[in-house]
This record gives sequence, structure tokens and C-alpha cells, in this order.
Amino acid sequence: MRRWLTCLLVALLATLLAGCEDETPPAPSQGFAGLGAEAGGFRQATPGTRLRFPEDHGPHPDYRLEWWYLTANLEDSGGEPLGVQWTLFRQAQLPPAERPEAPGPWAADQLWMAHMAVSRGATHRVAERFARGGSRESDPERDPAGVTAVPFRAWLDDWSMVSRVGHSDRDALSELELVATAEHDGARFGYRLSLSAEGPLVRHGENGFSQKSADGQGSIYVSQPFYRVSGEVTLDGKSHQVTGRAWLDREWTSQILEGHQQGWDWVSLHLESGDKVAAAQVRGTGKAGGNYRAGTWISPAGETRALTPGELELTPLATSTVAGRELPTRWRLQVPDQDLDLVIEAPHADRWMATTVSYWEGEVIALDRESGETLGEGYLEMTGY
Repeated sequence: MRRWLTCLLVALLATLLAGCEDETPPAPSQGFAGLGAEAGGFRQATPGTRLRFPEDHGPHPDYRLEWWYLTANLEDSGGEPLGVQWTLFRQAQLPPAERPEAPGPWAADQLWMAHMAVSRGATHRVAERFARGGSRESDPERDPAGVTAVPFRAWLDDWSMVSRVGHSDRDALSELELVATAEHDGARFGYRLSLSAEGPLVRHGENGFSQKSADGQGSIYVSQPFYRVSGEVTLDGKSHQVTGRAWLDREWTSQILEGHQQGWDWVSLHLESGDKVAAAQVRGTGKAGGNYRAGTWISPAGETRALTPGELELTPLATSTVAGRELPTRWRLQVPDQDLDLVIEAPHADRWMATTVSYWEGEVIALDRESGETLGEGYLEMTGY
């Protein structure tokens, strides 16, 4: 059930139309309010939407919001854990019917934002970039940001995620190269990673339609959670050879949330059994104002089972003070039908993404609640605190 962060970017990215790409736009004054605003004129995510690949790896400009979102749990040659995040967000400025038939050379009805992060121990480095582009599949020779489905390539400036698949009978996302670098206090950080999928794409919810609220809003949501990763991570100017696991989410929609919702908690886990699980809750949804929970159980073979609100529990256990606020960095996750009862904790609490729209995202470990045995690892995201 991944990724609602893009909803926070609607007001933020719109300011790019009035400014240059080198300027950082101000944060929207309304914070998390109003994220369920009407999206008239845009195509809506609905059950029964037919998915087609490789076309659906590319952009969907008739929808207002879209993202390509990767997190990776890695370790270096000495066994030290590292975490990596890379995200490309797209937001349409105008519904399809309102776009000019013959746009001029400066037309930019699609806005783009990219985030990257590298974490190791107490160190957490973050960078972001912005760009503008057209509504059709972007021309690599012209646009500073965009996505093409065939061959698959997602980029913003020199940050990129590129398919390395050489045969048409293989899914384009099964082999990727991910490259991104930035600087912090004059020292480089970033990564060059090779990703190879050991399992199939998975569809969340109802054959790819993932409901996000009690009133029926949702998104089209697919993932590739089976990546094995190798490559190089640079942090504070020092390079580390790394291996590990990664999870890529693809999601597109025009309206997900209800106007009064304040935020969400989301976790994805690679379990030592070979199973994987994604679980999330939106806080304050529906007429009763409760939390809406949902998730997906993924077998080692890639078979999925949608977890309904009554089939899982996600409960905060302890908080940490991060960036001047109290955040739950220790959770309990229960999926009774799978005999799963976990404690999920962040080994390092300071994983605040101090981007223009800020949030918490970082590595977590999963422990058996009774024995304390480590049963998995993954990533946790929290917004609205």
C-alpha cells in the first residue's frame, strides 16, 4: 500500500511554475490538510483497471500523481548495515482536456521531484531536486526529468534508474542500474547499484487497485520486492562495497486521501522465511474518524494475499524525539492468520527527511515479540507528526 507521500507535493510542486529550477519552493502553509482535494478532469484509480506491461512502467499523465520509489537494506564488506532511498515523483498541473493541443517549447504541465538518502549508523544524508517536463513520454534529449517505458528509464538530471534487460521476454524492471550522487559539507555521498529481481512483480489490493480509505479512495499499486542488490555506496567521501535487498514501489492515482486525514504509517519487510509483507494505516479516516489499515502478504514465490483492515494490527509501542517532535520508532505488527506477531524497531531514530516536505523514513528490523529473535528487516515511513 505504498505511497501517499506524493499527495503532500500537490501544492508544493505547483510553485515551480512560478520560479526557476534552482530555487527551493516554500513548503505549503496548509501542511497535511486538504490532501483529499477534488481532482476533477483527471482519470481516477478504480477497481478493474487493466494493467499492461511494459507500458505501465512508464508515466500515466492522465492521472494527477505518480511515483517510482525504491528502498534498500544493505551491508558493507564488514557487515555494517546501510540504508538507501531513491524516489521520483510526478505531478500533473492540468487535466488532459485543459492542456493545449499544440504546446509551445516552454510548456511544462508535468512537475518532477526526486529524493535520495544514504544512512549508516548515526549518519543520515539527504538530497532533493526539482524539474519540469511535458505531458507525453519525455524526450531524453530535451527534458531534465522524466520516464520512458521502452526502454525503461527514470531520471532527474544525472540521477537515474535504468533497465539493463536485453530481452523483450523479460520484465523491464527485473534488471536495473540506480545512480545518484550529491554533496554534504563538500563531501560526496550517493550510490551506484545493480538490482536483479529474484521474483515477479506483485499487485496489491484488488488486482492492483489498492484502497486507501474507508470511503473508497485508492491507487493503482504494483511492486517489485524481490531485488538482490550489489554495488557501491559513497558516504562522506568514502566508498563501500555493498550487497543486500531492495523493494521498488510503483503507484499512480489522482485522489487518494480524505480531506481530514492527517498522515500515515507504512512498513515493508523482508522476512527471513522468504515471505514479505507491506502494512500501512492512514490515521483518521472515514466518518467515524478511525484508522484505515491494509496490507499485502507476499509468498516467496510472489503469490499475494490482500490484508483487509480487520486482518492486521499496527500499534505504536515507544517514541523517540526526532527533529523536535515525538515519533513512534517502535511498533507491534500482528497478522494473526499468518501467525505473525512482530516488534518492529528503528536501530537509529534520526532518519528525518529534511526535505521541502519533510517526513521520517528509515531502516527497521523485525523481531519475534516473544523470543526477541530477528525475523526480518525493511523500511518504515511516517508522516503527519
